[in-house]
Amino acid sequence: MGGQAFDQGVSTLLASYRAIPPNATVRLAKKTSNLFRKRAANPHPGLDVSGLDRVISVDPDARTADVAGMCTYENLVAATLPYGLAPLVVPQLKTITLGGAVTGLGIESTSFRSGLPHESVSEIDILTGDGEIITATPTNEHADLFFGFPNSYGTLGYSVRLRIELEPVKPYVALRHVRFTSIAELQAAMETIVTDQTHDGERVDYLDGVVFSANESYLTLGRQTDEEGPVSDYTGMDIYYRSVQNKTTDRLTIHDYLWRWDTDWFWCSRAFGAQNPKIRRWWPKRYLRSSFYWKLIGLDQRYDIGDRLNARKGLPAGERVVQDIEVPIERTTDYVEWFLANIPIEPIWLCPLRLREPALPGSDPVRPWPLYPLEPQRTYVNVGFWSAVPVTPGDPGHTNKIIERKVAELDGHKSLYSESFYEPEEFDELYGGESYRLLKKRYDPRGRLLDLYAKAVKRQ
Repeated sequence: MGGQAFDQGVSTLLASYRAIPPNATVRLAKKTSNLFRKRAANPHPGLDVSGLDRVISVDPDARTADVAGMCTYENLVAATLPYGLAPLVVPQLKTITLGGAVTGLGIESTSFRSGLPHESVSEIDILTGDGEIITATPTNEHADLFFGFPNSYGTLGYSVRLRIELEPVKPYVALRHVRFTSIAELQAAMETIVTDQTHDGERVDYLDGVVFSANESYLTLGRQTDEEGPVSDYTGMDIYYRSVQNKTTDRLTIHDYLWRWDTDWFWCSRAFGAQNPKIRRWWPKRYLRSSFYWKLIGLDQRYDIGDRLNARKGLPAGERVVQDIEVPIERTTDYVEWFLANIPIEPIWLCPLRLREPALPGSDPVRPWPLYPLEPQRTYVNVGFWSAVPVTPGDPGHTNKIIERKVAELDGHKSLYSESFYEPEEFDELYGGESYRLLKKRYDPRGRLLDLYAKAVKRQ
């Protein structure tokens, strides 16, 4: 932590902006990303955000933290847990940055009670396309940008500093894995838990689920506790998501609970052989984490390793289907059963979410976050699925397209961190087109930053 280092980071950022030619698109210079869509190469210098990777300060009395935009949640949690505090929503992967979770979208098992990461932000310093750093809050002259920033993916500016709300946490999390033999039964139970925030008379602080098949699915209910006792460790040979099937109860430290999905990138580490006991035994523990799998994905994207291996086996190339979507909770069964019948991917992740109440002062009571217009007082379920299917000859992105159509049919949305195939008119309707154009005109009048459709769909 330290304000002086942060100030130097801001100076470096502004100097790098001035070094970008006036006719060049402004982009980040950082080499890593949690995006799954390919990006066009940038022939010009980029923004140097290397000094914006830290927690500036933690105020344990006010339960707030000032955080630089490129600080990872791994570093953020490491700074807050010693105070018995944590961000209200901690996305699942250690390398996700706070700024990325706000300008994109983050979600986790507290989202049924705490909404999305941007909802616990009280003010943001944003570098706009014009090279100015402005402070946006829910009630100041830049309130339009404050509410329009989430889901803009760096096309309205880049977060430099964020002030976020923190919540008290206890040292341990007690888990219950509740099995269901039908998706409809799981949906009904999830609706009740979201409303009551209890199950069988016990408080529920964390809620998510895993679907292995139409006949085998689970809700995991977490309760914070300070009761001492044995805890499990899923950072070595044991694999967390398999424990959901094999245990009815469990206990983790709060630290290990927050990062329970990172060791095996949910279940995606199996694609690299990391879940094979013979391989895992010799896999260095420091490489059992999402940041290393990202490097392997980067190599695959660069050299088409997966498709080359498939070709040697006489198999077709793969279409990546790496998506998170949201549908209203009452349509969960419709979507999941359709998915299981039509898309050969399993398991899938479920995470209920509900925008926080009351809405922030100055927000639109109907659609408070215009670029991802979920409705207040309505519960949604995030469905996450991350794999590949055989390509459909003559129709690039076939499976992703039919998923987009089904999600729209069910009054849902999908996140934009991966491939999208929408036509411009539908994209405008789903992602706040008119609101976005007004923000773009005010905060990036010279078009120094990419357009959201160009970035999310055209992969520019």
